[in-house]
Amino acid sequence: MTSQSNPRFEFQIHATDGKARTGVIRMRRGEIRTPAFMPVGTAATVKAMKPQDVRAAGADIILGNTYHLMLRPGAERVARLGGLHKFMNWNRPILTDSGGYQVMSLSDLRKITEEGVTFASHIDGSRHHLTPERSMEIQRLLGSDIVMCFDECPKIDQPRDVIARSMEMSMRWAKRSREGFDSGGEHAASSALFGIQQGALDEGLRKASADALADIGFDGYAIGGLAVGEGQEAMFATLDFAPGQLPADRPRYLMGVGKPDDLVGAVERGVDMFDCVLPTRSGRNGQAFTWNGPLNMRNARHAEDTGPIDERCTCPTCGTYSRAYIHHLIRSGEILGAMLLTEHNVSFYQQLMQGMRDAIAEGRFAAFAADFRRDYLRQE
Repeated sequence: MTSQSNPRFEFQIHATDGKARTGVIRMRRGEIRTPAFMPVGTAATVKAMKPQDVRAAGADIILGNTYHLMLRPGAERVARLGGLHKFMNWNRPILTDSGGYQVMSLSDLRKITEEGVTFASHIDGSRHHLTPERSMEIQRLLGSDIVMCFDECPKIDQPRDVIARSMEMSMRWAKRSREGFDSGGEHAASSALFGIQQGALDEGLRKASADALADIGFDGYAIGGLAVGEGQEAMFATLDFAPGQLPADRPRYLMGVGKPDDLVGAVERGVDMFDCVLPTRSGRNGQAFTWNGPLNMRNARHAEDTGPIDERCTCPTCGTYSRAYIHHLIRSGEILGAMLLTEHNVSFYQQLMQGMRDAIAEGRFAAFAADFRRDYLRQE
């Protein structure tokens, strides 16, 4: 429910423990507890879950995909139908990505110029032109609460000069995104805009990007261009410096991350927000995340196990169904198996975030992280 008494955007840090922070983002459609994990609702749905169940699992905010929604059903249609919140029956905050990453990763037929990107739809091959201004317009039509700048996400193994040119263009696009967003009237007055740091694994390029974004000024700052195949060690090495280059009084959002151990390591390094398709995609593919590491529910060892997926998990799936039954559903290709595992995974991720928030608030995050890694990364 939208409340006019809530601020447009306000970030408050309640406690820190080392570099880890916990706090709250306040917006018109509600509060977002940080560190926050945002389930991904690619096509106006968190796959295999009802919105009320996503909320019951503990999610304060979800993510929608500009690229997918602009192609189907179309941003203008969503606007005519009352906006994305009404369309999908989710009345809390929604963050929308800008479409840039999907254009780069999903479309082989694309042409990038200073103006923007021309690409072919992966659905029907139709041609589209996406610019910073059009991305802002689409996100406005959707009614997004947190809008992301339009940027280019180059392949991480490109030469430094290619990464530098791409980052510099993304910073020019960030300024155009800021101007496009600010021209949005009522939407701009009630929602927020995040900039996206680029620069691959290079500390100097990341610093230049962060400085350019801070000069423009944003409500929050994302770390883009990671979790694209560089591996956890390289990602953590970059996160050892990247979050600290961004304004300390604003939320820091690591895009597209990740595995549970990625989340813990990134929170240790000062990150406040995350999104990833992993809990939902893994649920549809028979993988469950637990405090003792991931489980392949197809494995025969679960066939007669009457226990829950995870003894420590408080989700409805673990409270109601056995490993044996879920194993049967997955092996049989039954839709309910994907639904139950998705519910469990989304709930587990939210329980992990709550555990980190509590540990930071109580000054015991180092011990929490050590215990988590001991159990999660144990070798069977």
